[in-house]
Amino acid sequence: MPKTKVGILSGGGKLPLLIGKKLIQSKYNVMFFCIEKFSDLKLYKDYNFEIISINSLTRILNNLKKNKIEKIIMAGKVKRPSIKDINFDFNALKLIKNFALDSKGDDKLLSAISIFFENNGFPILDWKDQCKDLFINKKCLTIKKPTKDSISNRDKGLDIFKFIGKTDIAQSLIIQNNIVLGIEAAEGTDELIKRCFEYKNRGDKGILIKLSKYNQHSNLDIPVIGIETMKKLKLYDYDGVFLEKNKCMIIDKDEVIKFSNANNIFIASVEKIAQ
Repeated sequence: MPKTKVGILSGGGKLPLLIGKKLIQSKYNVMFFCIEKFSDLKLYKDYNFEIISINSLTRILNNLKKNKIEKIIMAGKVKRPSIKDINFDFNALKLIKNFALDSKGDDKLLSAISIFFENNGFPILDWKDQCKDLFINKKCLTIKKPTKDSISNRDKGLDIFKFIGKTDIAQSLIIQNNIVLGIEAAEGTDELIKRCFEYKNRGDKGILIKLSKYNQHSNLDIPVIGIETMKKLKLYDYDGVFLEKNKCMIIDKDEVIKFSNANNIFIASVEKIAQ
């Protein structure tokens, strides 16, 4: 018999589908709830899915109840809109008011949404055990290994992450010559890589470090890279990337490793400094 019926609230990118496939392989009964304007519906044509709007939490709850969903997952990219630009329903407005979400960061927002769904009978499924092979779990995935300069940059970056760790501001840093060139903001990792190229100087090639935040909800906001990130690292001539071990996911891992090996870029794991 199938296990728990799981609803995946699916934003952009392949991540929701990858998680769903792993759960289906583990005999979960999976249904995708594709967020309009963000989900690529072509990815879900062979699966059970419905389209939902982030404007109406009431309608989302009704859809979950109608389909007898027992637990949920939230995955995929959703650009955080300006609250003033959206016609929220009563439940959404109540959520915003109760948690003062218009002035809080992404972690507070995700935690509040999680609590909202749990209070309405839809707890978040801890799905990571079924998806272990999507995470980086080896010291180095590529033929190229980090240089001494890259390791020095990594250590500097870990110190910076520890310093800013209690804030809700970053998953990624760019460091060159032991100098922080940029901290990820709302633009995302790929744009960070592009932006920091303007500040590169002579010396080492620089690295990207991507970690989970210290206060991050491990089931809701997973650090992710894919082939486009590696192409940006190649285009702007970086040495490679350090990803947090067992915390960062790689989309299309085999393709990413193949591209990195062909272009002399390293992918290595790292662990955060304890606070």
